[in-house]
Amino acid sequence: MRTGELAGRVGVNSETLRYYERRGLLAVPPRTVGGYRDYPVSAVGVLRFVKRAQELGFTLDEVEELLQLDQGGPESCGAARALAEHRQEDLAARIRDLQRMHDALGTLVGQCDLPRGDRACGLLEALR
Repeated sequence: MRTGELAGRVGVNSETLRYYERRGLLAVPPRTVGGYRDYPVSAVGVLRFVKRAQELGFTLDEVEELLQLDQGGPESCGAARALAEHRQEDLAARIRDLQRMHDALGTLVGQCDLPRGDRACGLLEALR
């Protein structure tokens, strides 16, 4: 299948496919006589795997590792679990950071309702 068809089936653009090829996430397909990339049907599954992993917050480096683990046997499950636990811990830390930022912004926005003695903005002052 050609680049445009594959990209359409999985909801990415053709540049993403080429980028994934360069990164080694997607095998470089053979070319047709006319020079077009000719992806196998299995590329759809690989790309869906990549997209699902990204939706769960995995980095492309981690996705590459997960793809390699997917080729392994039952022992790969433990390594995949360790990656997922690490990603879960990282996401929890990011959520805590985002919550702190949200709360700090809420406090600053709340100051906008306070009367001002001059025309200075309390929110902008806090950012200096």
